[in-house]
Amino acid sequence: MSTPVLQSYRRITRWPAGHWLFSRLVCLKAPYFATIAPRFVALEPGRCEIRLRDRRRVHNHIGTVHAIALCNLAELGAGVMTDVTVPADMRWIPKGMTVEYLKKATGTMLGVATPEAPARSSAEGYEWPVDVRISDADGEVVFRARVNMWVSPRKHA
Repeated sequence: MSTPVLQSYRRITRWPAGHWLFSRLVCLKAPYFATIAPRFVALEPGRCEIRLRDRRRVHNHIGTVHAIALCNLAELGAGVMTDVTVPADMRWIPKGMTVEYLKKATGTMLGVATPEAPARSSAEGYEWPVDVRISDADGEVVFRARVNMWVSPRKHA
């Protein structure tokens, strides 16, 4: 399956600075995520990788990456991965998120969002959990999230 978002990603990221441009376009559609200046690294059905650079604007008072910046990265990755994975006749919205802070988050972060089960079409809505792991530059997982997506049939006009 190829959604408009996935088609755009595949087309734009072939260009010089394409990953930067795609990331900016996503943030134009969902402006709040621009606060963390994410950079999409990889996107395919069932997987989204996003990088969060180490910058002062995402730090807390002790100089580590702020907990809410990590939550934003997790929600963004889960949402975009869901968008390119669920069947075209389904829509989605985040329903809830549980998080675990495993160690101090310092340096550049890499978030990876993957589903816990295959997506499906359904006449009824269903909860679809997405696992997000955020690692530091050494590959150590510093944060884990489970984002519960509500997936339901698209309304037809």
